[in-house]
Amino acid sequence: MAKIRVGILGATGAVGQRFLQLLADHPQFVVTALAASDRSQGKPYAEACAWRLPGEAPGPVRGMVVRPPEPPLDCDVVFSSLPTDVAGPVETRFARAGYLVISNSAAHRMDEQVPLLIPEVNPDHLAVLDACRRADGGCIVTNPNCSTVMVSLALAPLAARFGVEAAVVTTLQALSGAGYPGVASLDITDNVLPFIANEEEKIERETRKILGHVNAGRVEPAPLAVSAQCHRVNVVDGHMAAVRVKLRRPAEPAELREAFASFTALPQQLRLPTAPERPILVRDEPDRPQPRLDRDAGRGMSVTVGRIARDSVVGHRFVVLSHNTIRGAAGAAILNAELLLAKGYLRERPTEGRG
Repeated sequence: MAKIRVGILGATGAVGQRFLQLLADHPQFVVTALAASDRSQGKPYAEACAWRLPGEAPGPVRGMVVRPPEPPLDCDVVFSSLPTDVAGPVETRFARAGYLVISNSAAHRMDEQVPLLIPEVNPDHLAVLDACRRADGGCIVTNPNCSTVMVSLALAPLAARFGVEAAVVTTLQALSGAGYPGVASLDITDNVLPFIANEEEKIERETRKILGHVNAGRVEPAPLAVSAQCHRVNVVDGHMAAVRVKLRRPAEPAELREAFASFTALPQQLRLPTAPERPILVRDEPDRPQPRLDRDAGRGMSVTVGRIARDSVVGHRFVVLSHNTIRGAAGAAILNAELLLAKGYLRERPTEGRG
């Protein structure tokens, strides 16, 4: 079967580079178009991009000329890692031009006709795309904020088995979540920053949408309270969250552990290429998970849960960790694309529509 042709918007940035790394030798997708800001346009990718990941940029894209982030692009589907302040109108233009846009940006996450997708948690939310499919137009699908991914993925098996009334989340977020060059070294060295702009609101809103249900073509948010406080810490990769959760029915900590450890879902059933064998890994050691030891679990696509215990105030508590630029960004979007392909939402564009 011919591979689906992929374009990357924001290809020179930190998440754009992670897209290219993860898509190298992908069995279903091949990168055929790169787009980025004015200063990169017209240059070969190797010249336009200061590669910040280990190793070098994949060989096939090094000589590819960087284009403006505007339709048409020589591809069937677009991955967007554009900054939120520019992503909104650009992604809308691609969708109106008939492209399927799979976005890592926050610009459209809360739009009614846009699924906010974690394939293991809410694949049924793809139903909101049916209207644009009937019109044979483009659509936008988003993955959540990098911390929301791990929080929602950890809450999903608890919500299904016990019900969740409330969650209190305290994050410790890695430097790579701020992009490059990110946080100034004099601000973060010997320090913790107890504020990340808009992050707390994203976790609170997005978690409720992800755990909600589709009714009459729109997502009704889940009726649970979510409170978040976010902190930037001096770790390169790997976001961590301390979560306190109030369940709807009583449960023992061992029951929570079993719910986490046994959790699998549609991506595992379909054997999607980027899906980890186990979406949630449980560590029983008292000092795990840790970013340096656990962020690469499941090739960076598994989240790791530990410190499962009773909480004297809310009910239960645990710690969850994920790789923020893989499960929390590029890997999440690629897994979304694999699910869209498996469910028939993603197809080759007509030849005459290509630039």
